Amino acid sequence: MRLFPIVLTVVITGVLLAWVLQRDRFYAQLGITSEPATESVEVSETPEAEPSPESVAQSNLIKVVAYHSVAEKIDTGIVLRGQTEAFRQVDVRSQTTSTVVSTPLRKGMFIEEGQEMCVLDAGTRGASLAEARARLNEAQARKAEAEARIPETRTRVPEAAARLAEAEARLEEALTNENAAVKLAEDGFAADTRVKGARATVAAARASVAAADAGVEGARSGMSATLAGIESAQAGIESAEAGVAAAQKEIERLVIKAPFSGLLESDTAELGTLLQPGTSCATIIQLDPIKLVAFVPETEVNRVQVGALAGARLASSADLKVSGNVTFLSRSADPTTRTFRVEIEIPNTDLTIRDGQTAEILIQADGETAHLLPASSMTLNDEGTLGVRTVDPDGMVNFVAVQLVRDTPEGVWLTGLPDQVDVITVGQEYVTEGVQVAPTFKGTKS
Repeated sequence: MRLFPIVLTVVITGVLLAWVLQRDRFYAQLGITSEPATESVEVSETPEAEPSPESVAQSNLIKVVAYHSVAEKIDTGIVLRGQTEAFRQVDVRSQTTSTVVSTPLRKGMFIEEGQEMCVLDAGTRGASLAEARARLNEAQARKAEAEARIPETRTRVPEAAARLAEAEARLEEALTNENAAVKLAEDGFAADTRVKGARATVAAARASVAAADAGVEGARSGMSATLAGIESAQAGIESAEAGVAAAQKEIERLVIKAPFSGLLESDTAELGTLLQPGTSCATIIQLDPIKLVAFVPETEVNRVQVGALAGARLASSADLKVSGNVTFLSRSADPTTRTFRVEIEIPNTDLTIRDGQTAEILIQADGETAHLLPASSMTLNDEGTLGVRTVDPDGMVNFVAVQLVRDTPEGVWLTGLPDQVDVITVGQEYVTEGVQVAPTFKGTKS
């Protein structure tokens, strides 16, 4: 055990304690006084100058820090939150009833426009097409037969008309002979038998005229019947052609093709599946180009123009930024939200953008003047209005409502202020409108 250090520590402690307690006694034995000498100092009796009332009032004002801000022209934009949407999406459905005889295509495949997706069993549709074509040939034959009778019927009408003219001439001759016979009989130069014979000839001529006239009407009726037969045959041809077209269309519906190039969002119908009209074969979507869809509030809709530049940042990747143009702005508001649909078309050649991704969209709008101020300078008044407190040349505080245009790392861009204004940036929370303050300016001061 080290005893010596402990004893030495106790001795030194005792000596120091004795020195502190008996310091005055030691000084007296050595003839040294412990009171320091003092020198007489002449005190000036001159009174201090009293401060002026203006300086006293100025010293009592609240100190604030203000910034002299000058408005600048900036490009503004409308920030929206929306999502991506496929340019086109179609659920391709069957238009006929039959079973699938093709191998299904798997979802995720890229298919070209017109490529076969589902092939259905033809069944008896080929026989129906052959029957329709046979009916068409029959109708065409009937029309050809009716048309062949046209020359014959056309010659009958002139022949009947000629016979009618001949009969009318004979009637006129018979009437002349009858008149002569009657006059001769009255004068006694002809017998009654001659008159009677003339009258019989007239009667026969009239009968010939009637027969010839009936022949003309018959010829004309035959012509009309022939033309009616041609029209009936033409109607039969059109009906048969419609039957052929329907049969051909039914056969075409057996092959369901892609309406446009895109990606299969689902498998095509499985082999042996019975498809009926309206049954889905597969869903196909087109992602190049792709649309950005958002809804603009009615307070901002007048600032959006079709054709305006727009950019977006996808929520899935902060580095994935895209740009395009506004292609559509709805003219009708959503009845529930009172917002207007806006669509932006952007290229997507590598298909990296998917349908339904969330996007933060910025649409370019007309520029306006705004002030760049620290975000901390904004405050709320008693009514909860967002604004800033300003100070006029007399040091009076005012509250001005503002609108936030853009938030940047350097500060916030605000509108609603005059072109030049002194904004309180420090101490604005401790003063109210109408209070006089003592501002200290930092930054630009004109």
